[in-house]
Amino acid sequence: MASTEDGVQKNPHIVTTRLPRRFGLDPVREVQVLTPMNRGPLGSQALTQALREVLNPAREGAIVRESGAFAPRDKVMQTDNDYEREVFNGDIGYVSATDPRAGSLTVSYEGRDVPYTADQLDSLVPAYATTIHKGAGLGISGRGVVIANAHYPMLARNLLYTAITRGKRLVVLVTERRALRMAARTRWAASAGHG
Repeated sequence: MASTEDGVQKNPHIVTTRLPRRFGLDPVREVQVLTPMNRGPLGSQALTQALREVLNPAREGAIVRESGAFAPRDKVMQTDNDYEREVFNGDIGYVSATDPRAGSLTVSYEGRDVPYTADQLDSLVPAYATTIHKGAGLGISGRGVVIANAHYPMLARNLLYTAITRGKRLVVLVTERRALRMAARTRWAASAGHG
């Protein structure tokens, strides 16, 4: 990738078209985009928004919250542990139904439906992209790892190692050369692992 702007344009195309076509992967269920940071043009929030516009543009029945909007078929992540309902921090699921009037929805986790009331929705975030730290344990076949110069506070060998080695079937780096060199040469970033 030549620049941050280039990465914003290329990443959705790679995840939604090139990887699925080349490797026969479902772009929503079998590819996870990882990035070092939450914020910024190549942070997980911006990438999630760009990917959602392509992968699930129909927003009918969406429930809008401060943490994000949730519509049927959206990919979401649980952000805390709920032992009673057996959903845990980092679990990825898919919105199977919404009730905008009640502000509630149902998320399917590996075929198990878990209902969320309006009060419980703060435990969910949209998850078409997530941070490397949050996505370290995900058992998804393909990973698209975005590494850019703008991520410089987080770029370190341990973060790059985590992003690459935890992929099950396929890892694709979308990176600026300078950022990749910096990550490979830096032993530990001051804020690595936080994000």
